[in-house]
Amino acid sequence: MRLALRNVIIQVFREGVNLNPASSVVISSTTDLTMDTSTEDVAMVDAALPSIGVLQLIKGAQAQHGLRHGDYQRYRRYCTARLARLYKSLNFTHGKGKYVKKPITEATVTNVRYLHIVLYLAERAWSYAMELKQATGTGSSRKRIHLIRRLAKAARWGELFSQLCTSKADSRTALEAAAYAAYMKGNLLLEREDDWDVALKNFKNARAVYEELGKYGDVENQVLCRQRVEELDPSIRYCNYKMGNVNIQGSDLLDLRNQEGPGLDLLQSKLQAVIEEARSKQAVTITQLEWLEYKLPVNNEKTRLCIVKGQELEKDTVESSSDSLTTEKKLAVYDKIFVAYQDAKRHIRDDLVRAVSTEDVKEELTLLDKAVSSILLQRTIDRNLVLVAGAKARLTKQQQGSREEKGEKPAKPEDLVRLYDILYQNVSDLIDLTTSGREQKASEVAFAKELEVRREAFQAERCFYLAQFYSVASKFPEAYLLFKRSEQRADSAAKKLTFDKSLRQEAQQLKERSRGEASLVHARAVADDSKVHESLQKGVASMKLKEQTSNEVQFLVDNLEKFEAFVGASGSKDPPRIAQIPPPFQSVPCRPIVLDTALTTLEFPSLQGRLKKLEKKSSSFFGLWNRGK
Repeated sequence: MRLALRNVIIQVFREGVNLNPASSVVISSTTDLTMDTSTEDVAMVDAALPSIGVLQLIKGAQAQHGLRHGDYQRYRRYCTARLARLYKSLNFTHGKGKYVKKPITEATVTNVRYLHIVLYLAERAWSYAMELKQATGTGSSRKRIHLIRRLAKAARWGELFSQLCTSKADSRTALEAAAYAAYMKGNLLLEREDDWDVALKNFKNARAVYEELGKYGDVENQVLCRQRVEELDPSIRYCNYKMGNVNIQGSDLLDLRNQEGPGLDLLQSKLQAVIEEARSKQAVTITQLEWLEYKLPVNNEKTRLCIVKGQELEKDTVESSSDSLTTEKKLAVYDKIFVAYQDAKRHIRDDLVRAVSTEDVKEELTLLDKAVSSILLQRTIDRNLVLVAGAKARLTKQQQGSREEKGEKPAKPEDLVRLYDILYQNVSDLIDLTTSGREQKASEVAFAKELEVRREAFQAERCFYLAQFYSVASKFPEAYLLFKRSEQRADSAAKKLTFDKSLRQEAQQLKERSRGEASLVHARAVADDSKVHESLQKGVASMKLKEQTSNEVQFLVDNLEKFEAFVGASGSKDPPRIAQIPPPFQSVPCRPIVLDTALTTLEFPSLQGRLKKLEKKSSSFFGLWNRGK
């Protein structure tokens, strides 16, 4: 009866029947059981069978042993070590003699750890395949053949794990094992690229099981099941795309590629190849670049590919789906945009070097280089605005006293001052680039005026945060003047910002904030001055003519005439005060400095008479003779 129930569950899974427990679908079997009437029997059987949280087990091991950072080699080593411990604990080793394979069958499984062995064998083969995938990339080599063999081995172990759990574990474990086997088989077919229909069916079956299991159990298991469903969705969409069932745009492919997870690494190289192919097709249709009033022809295919790549990445930062991206991911997208447009500029300048024939071609390439440089500067400004938004959010959270997230760097007003300095320089460079050239069209002049207004708004923001910096340092006069300057510039910018309502609203809000902060700083300055006056008054009032008593510690050596206990009472923890060790320094009078200015005018008596007269030495020949004596 137990085997019949297990077969019923797996049959439900394989046929894709709705797994809603409220359904009353009748399934024919050899024992003529129904899902409605056999609930109590299934519960009795499940109570006697072991249960394994398959997804919870492998996700926990992956997170703790390398896959949080994409280190598949470390995870493979962990699986090998785990298998060695399981073999030893079960006495399932092969010994030192001739190797004889010990298959794991239903008769062998007498302990739940045998099921763990099969699961970790599948995980080890899968992690080895993923490690090879990181090494080979999209290239075709012997490593790719080895990769496919590892995936096939993982799929075989997964199928064996599903078969064993069908008869040796409870119904939930059997369903999780069947979903795991389908997932491994789908990964194999995805890498082989030979049977998209079967791969899609396996991914859909696994998704259906995890979606239903995510509705029951504890909260942690529900979260893991939903995460697995999200990991399976890109693979399902990619299989549909390869089968021609849906038409996926380039931005959708980018969304699929931006998703992260250990199960999505196999899909990354496939998506990259598809994205490059889609860009090549799109680049053929793009023959010109529109910038302001100009429509500039783009004849170089490499330049077109770079511009198309940059435009697609720009959509990724503008669309509503990008709101869910973190600041780090947005910055990574902007870095890719910069690389794309820098490559486009390099190709354009290579064409300029080769274009020596006609002036018209040179002029078109010069304008194209100017347009690409302008777009690059605009994206640089957008990237810096993302940094400003993140710094503002952290500073506001810090000022409100909210708890900072782990690893989050605290923001300071001077950080925002530095960012607005960079923005001011970026806008100035863009104005210089736009107004360069002999002839300027009306669109260029209007664009330059808009940039000047934006620059004034950035100056107002810079003044505001510089004033906050001085306010924190208690330099209230400087802070008050800077808040007033920020209010004036924000008011001027708000009147001119007729072309951008959001920026105009921000300028008006900045004006109100500057006015309020100026009043607050003025009040703090007055309060600070009043505190100084009060402290002076208290100090003068406390002055006395009497000698103030000293609170210094007294010692016995210095107070022999006093009847005072310098040793302390019995049981007291205070040390005895006999003498100060080391002795204190005593002041010694210094030698006076005497400036004798009359010494130079005194005349002292001569002492020449007391000196002995020296005899004059002879210098003749006899003198030399006498010297010899």
